[in-house]
Amino acid sequence: MASGLFALLDDIAALMDDVVLMSKIATKKTAAILGDDLAVNAEKASGFVSSREIPVLWAIMKGSFLNKLIILPFAFLLSYFIPWLITVVLILGAVYLAYEAAEKIYEYFVPHKHEAIKTEAKALTPEQVLAREKEKIKAAIVTDFILSIEIVIIALGSVIGKPISTQIITVSFVAVLATVGVYGIVAAIVRMDDFGMLLVARKSKTSKFIGKQLIQLLPKVIKALAFVGTIALILVAGGIFMHNIKPLHHVLESLPLLVGEFIAGIIGAVISFIAVKGILLVWKSIKAKYFKA
Repeated sequence: MASGLFALLDDIAALMDDVVLMSKIATKKTAAILGDDLAVNAEKASGFVSSREIPVLWAIMKGSFLNKLIILPFAFLLSYFIPWLITVVLILGAVYLAYEAAEKIYEYFVPHKHEAIKTEAKALTPEQVLAREKEKIKAAIVTDFILSIEIVIIALGSVIGKPISTQIITVSFVAVLATVGVYGIVAAIVRMDDFGMLLVARKSKTSKFIGKQLIQLLPKVIKALAFVGTIALILVAGGIFMHNIKPLHHVLESLPLLVGEFIAGIIGAVISFIAVKGILLVWKSIKAKYFKA
């Protein structure tokens, strides 16, 4: 009995060693997409009344956990019964990431025309404010669902071929770490200006100076995160393309890894952007011709 217990403990120790090692690899591979996740959530969680920022962020975070609880079982079933499909999903996800990066770059150079909505906050009833808040939370959770799929699939792709127990523990750990880490940092970012206001209210000149800098820094941090997130999308997508599409790998393998992934990401971004815009243009033409009101 004692020898059986020691054998069990040895197996558990070996499993945990494997999990720790694979978790480091999976976390490293998902780190880039977390940059975009961070930028998106920081942008969506800002713009609320100060007293509502944390409650809104908490609501989005709970939605993110629910998203992952939905995604994880399907991902593990897919990995167990149809493992080759993980690569297909991974490449399709990379196409989406590449298109999103291209869309952001296009939006920067050719900004979309948005309707200017000039509604005084005082004109809104508490019910209207709550309704708008719920809409923003819902939109943020939908966006998180898409990004969560990518995080889970990329993490799962790094442990394909490992025992299913290792896959479950590793990917679940990465999913929880991603959620807590991202929303913890977002909470710190969106409260940066409030902390700055507290420092400004103090008598110390140093406190006032630091407070003013923090207030002015918030929009710049969110913009910087958006830029870093776009580059991250290109690199993540490029890495997936380069490592899973053999002809592209052979063409770019002589280049430094980062350069090869960036070029592959740019190629994917251009092709996906042209393809999606072309499909939308054709659909718009068909809709105008055959579905006139």
